[in-house]
Amino acid sequence: MVLIRENGIQQINSMAQQRGKRTFSVLLILVLTLMFCRPAIAYDNPDLLPDHPTAVIDLAKVLTDQQRAKLEESLYDYEEESGWKLRVLTQYEKTPGIAVRKYWNLDERSVLLIADPRGGNLLNFNVGDALFALLPRLFWVELQTRFGNQYYVRDNGEDRAVINAIDSIETCLDRGGCKVVPGLPREQWIWTLMTSILGGLIAGIAAFPRKRDVIIAWPWLLLLSPLWVMLFGIFGIAPIITRTTDIFPLIVNSTAFISSALASYLIAKETIGKQIGEEI
Repeated sequence: MVLIRENGIQQINSMAQQRGKRTFSVLLILVLTLMFCRPAIAYDNPDLLPDHPTAVIDLAKVLTDQQRAKLEESLYDYEEESGWKLRVLTQYEKTPGIAVRKYWNLDERSVLLIADPRGGNLLNFNVGDALFALLPRLFWVELQTRFGNQYYVRDNGEDRAVINAIDSIETCLDRGGCKVVPGLPREQWIWTLMTSILGGLIAGIAAFPRKRDVIIAWPWLLLLSPLWVMLFGIFGIAPIITRTTDIFPLIVNSTAFISSALASYLIAKETIGKQIGEEI
């Protein structure tokens, strides 16, 4: 009887300790939630705004005085010619927040470029609804990742990232719209070149003959066509055609595809093809 009572007391104490730990965990989670999950506050600090009209507010000092003056004049001229309002705000430790909407009277035909080096990407955009008909959301995502990524900013500077992004927006609006950002960066061209070479290797291996008196194994080439056509056509050629009128990348990628296809065809024919011929 004594042993039973002692075991029962131990079980009760153990259960009490477990409940105490659970209660403490719940309270800890509740406290952390109240501390860190505060409601979002929209900043509104008009004191940071200049007391005179300007198209560029450079709080982070990203631009030189000459660059800022030239960009401001260019944005006003473009607004007068096209009716599209482009504005630039750079910020670092402080932000005017939603006060810029009233200051610039931003509407559906406005674009606000925000440059803030505190985040992982320098650039952000506040886009009016009227622009999405000409420049879809995918365009803005690519624009942000191309000019606002850390590597581009490191190699070209924050000032060039802001100016080049504005130039791309104006170029596409003048064209009547763009689905992708104009221009082919070197990194993207290298990627298209690699996919073209890989597509050629697959096409060449698929085309080598498996039977005698056959030059090209058309059934195998057609069977694997979704793969090599996707690598060469969609990933190797389409990004170039949609972004630039320069034919040099097209010539290089096409030559790389044909060369890699021919090389893999000859290698497969002299190695795997001979083994198949001996077995036959």
